[in-house]
Amino acid sequence: MIYYRWKSLVYLCSGGDLQEVIEGHKMSLKRRCEHVTEGTHEAGDGTLLNKIYTELYITEGQSEEVDTQHEVRQLERTSKKNIQDTPIKCQDIFKVLSEQQRHIRVVLTNGVAGVGKTFSVQKFSLDWAEGLENQDISLVLPLSCRELNLIRDEQHSLLSLLHVFHPTLQKIRAEDLTVWKLLFIFDGLDESRFSLGFNKHQVISDVTQVSSVGVLLVNLIQGNLLPSALIWITSRPAAAYQIPPSCVDRITEVRGFTDSQKEEYFRRRFSDEDLSQRIISHIKASRSLHIMCLIPVFCWITAIVLEDMMTRDQRGELPKTLTDLYSHFLRVQIKRKKQKYGGKQRPEELTEADKELLLKLGRLAFEHLEKGNIMFYSEDLEQCGLDVSEVSVYSGVCTEIFKRESVIFQKSVYCFVHLSIQEFLAAVYMFHRYTRKDTAVINKFLKYLKPKPFSWFSWLFTNNDPAISLDDFLRRALMKSLKSENGHLDLFVRFLHGLSLESNQRILGGLLDQRNSHPETIQKVLNNLKEVNSDGISPDRSINIFHCLMEMKDQSVHQEIQEFLKSEKKSERRLSEIHCSALAYLLQMSEEVLDELNLQLYKTSEEGRRRLIPAVRNCRKAELSASFLSTSHCEVVASAMTSNPSHLRELSLRWNQSLTDAGVKLLSSAMMHPNCRLETLRLSDCSLSEISCDSLASVLRSNPSHLRVLDLSYISLEDSGMKLLCSGLESLNCQLETLRSASFYLQHNN
Repeated sequence: MIYYRWKSLVYLCSGGDLQEVIEGHKMSLKRRCEHVTEGTHEAGDGTLLNKIYTELYITEGQSEEVDTQHEVRQLERTSKKNIQDTPIKCQDIFKVLSEQQRHIRVVLTNGVAGVGKTFSVQKFSLDWAEGLENQDISLVLPLSCRELNLIRDEQHSLLSLLHVFHPTLQKIRAEDLTVWKLLFIFDGLDESRFSLGFNKHQVISDVTQVSSVGVLLVNLIQGNLLPSALIWITSRPAAAYQIPPSCVDRITEVRGFTDSQKEEYFRRRFSDEDLSQRIISHIKASRSLHIMCLIPVFCWITAIVLEDMMTRDQRGELPKTLTDLYSHFLRVQIKRKKQKYGGKQRPEELTEADKELLLKLGRLAFEHLEKGNIMFYSEDLEQCGLDVSEVSVYSGVCTEIFKRESVIFQKSVYCFVHLSIQEFLAAVYMFHRYTRKDTAVINKFLKYLKPKPFSWFSWLFTNNDPAISLDDFLRRALMKSLKSENGHLDLFVRFLHGLSLESNQRILGGLLDQRNSHPETIQKVLNNLKEVNSDGISPDRSINIFHCLMEMKDQSVHQEIQEFLKSEKKSERRLSEIHCSALAYLLQMSEEVLDELNLQLYKTSEEGRRRLIPAVRNCRKAELSASFLSTSHCEVVASAMTSNPSHLRELSLRWNQSLTDAGVKLLSSAMMHPNCRLETLRLSDCSLSEISCDSLASVLRSNPSHLRVLDLSYISLEDSGMKLLCSGLESLNCQLETLRSASFYLQHNN
C-alpha cells in the first residue's frame, strides 16, 4: 500500500522507498545540468552553470510575422522589438501571470539557434534538482530531441522511454506516473527527425502502450496521455509550426541578451576590466557584431577571437565583418591545438591532416545545410569520409567547432557549436571546391544540367552553363540563395562572398587558393552585386545583396545612402536598386520612426521602389500606391502590421490593380492581429473580388478593430461583395467612422 501527499512527495511504501528514487533522479539531473560547455569537447567538464548564467530576455507571446528569412535577419528584427514587454524568468513559465489566464499545461518556447533555449532548460532543471524552484513538481523529465532521434525507428511505451533515458527511474511504475505531477521537457523540436502527425495518429492513453516516439509526443501534447502532465517544448521558429496553436497554452520567446546583458556577459567572462571594456566598445562600433551578440554563443565566439587579438602583439585590424570574425575564430582554434599538442609548424599554419579534416567537416556542413539538418549521427559522418573515431579522438581543430554532444545506447550525437559555424565551414568547403574546379560538386549545387544533343537553341537562352569565373560562380550562388523560400542559404552566401577576399583567405593559413582573387575579378563581383536583377524576389530577401557587399568590405553604397539621408534634396538624387535595398535596411533599423514612407517620392526604378517596401516596418504612414504589389510584397506589409511594436497607422495601396485575393487575405489577417494598430486603409481603384470583400468584412467584424477609415472609391463592387461588406459594417464590433465607396452610395440612393 502506498500513500501519496501530492506536493510534499512523502511516501510510505511497502514495495521500496520511492522517495529515494526521486532523490537519486535529482542527483543525476544535477550532475547533468550543473556544468555547461561553451564549445568544449564533452558535456559535463565545462563551467558551472550558476557561475556564468546571465538571465535571458524571455517574453510571453511571439511575433506572428511570416518568417521567410534567415535567423540572422530575424535577429535584426528582434533587436528592434518592444523592450517594454514584461520579461518572464525561465523558472516562472508555468505560473499564471493574470487572473484571466487559464491553467497553463503546454508551453512552447521559440528562439533562434544559440539564443539560450537549452541553457534555460538546464537552469530550470538545475533549480528544481537543487530544491530551489518549482518544488510542487514531482519529477522534471528532460528529453532531448537529438537523443530521441536515435530511437525514432523503434517502438516504446512512455514508461519504457523514461527507463531508457533516465536509468535512475527504473523502479518507477505505471501507477506512479498517473498520480504524480510531472513535467516533460522536449528540448530542440527543430532537431527532431521524427514526424508529428496531429491530424492522423494512434490515440494512446496508457503509459504502458507501445508506439513510436512521434505518436507518444503527440498524445502527451494533446492530453490523451497523462492529461495532468506539464509539457515544455523548445524550438527554433521555423519548426514551431508543427505544434497546432490550439494545443499550446502559452508561447514564449527567448530573445537572447539585451544590450546591458551583453555587457554583463563580457564583464563576467573577463576579470580584466580594461579588456572587457575594449571588447564591448569594439562590438558597439560594428552593427553586425552588436546585433549578433543577442546570441550568447556568438558572444562566446567574439570573446575568444577578440581576447586572442587584444592580448598579443596585434598589428592587423580587428574584425568588423562576420567572415573576418569567423576566419579568425578558425585560426584561433588551430593555434590552440598546436600550442596544446606541439608540432613543428608555426601555430597558425595548417598541416595537411588539419586541412583534410576541416574540408571533410565542411562537406558535412554543406550537404546537411542544404537538407536543413543541424544534428549528425555516425552514418552522416561516414558518408562524408569522416572517421568517427578520428573526430572523437582528434581533440585539436574539432574541439570547439564540432563536438560530440551526448552518448546514449553507445551511439554518439554530433553538432557544430552553432549553426553559423556550420554555415561558415559549408562556405569554406564550397569555395575550396570552386578553386579546385570540382565541376561535379559545383554543378550539383548550382543545379546545372548538360544540354541534350541537338538542343543547342534552347541551351543558348538558358544561361545555365557551368560556372567558370569567380564572379559568375558567386552571382549564381547568390541567385540560388535569393530563391530559397526560408533564406536558409543567406548567411552561407554572405560568407562565400567574404571568402573571395584575399585578406580572409590569408587568415585561413593556406586552406583556400588565393589565385582567383585578382582585384579585377573582385571588382566584377562587386559590380554584379550592385547591378543584380532581383525582379520577382521578395524585397526582404534582396537586402541580403547589400549584406554581401558589406562582407566584401565595400562601404561605397552604405556611405552614399548615409549622404542621401543627410541631403536636403532627396527627391533629386537618383537611387539605384542596390541603394534602395540599403536604404530600406537602414530605415527599418533606425531608432527614429519615419513619419511617412512614400515610394513615389524616390527617384528610382519601379523595382527600386519595391525594394524600399521593408522600410514600412518603421513608419507611421505608408504610401505604396501605383506599384505592382505581389503576394511577397503583401507579406512584408503584413509583417509590419503584426510586429511588436507596430507603428503603422495609415496604409495606402491605391491604384494597385495587381492586388490579389491572397494579398488581401494576408493584409486582412494582419489587421486582425492583436499587435496591429492600423486606423486608415486606402484601396481606391484596386480590383476587389468577392473573396477579397469577405476578407475585409472579417476585419470589420473583428474584436478589437482599430480601423476607422476605409477608402474603396473608384471600385465597382459586385452585389455579392457588397453584401459581404455590409455584414461586416452591421457587426457590433465594427468601429468604422468613414467609408468611401461609390458603389455603396449608388446602392443607398437606389
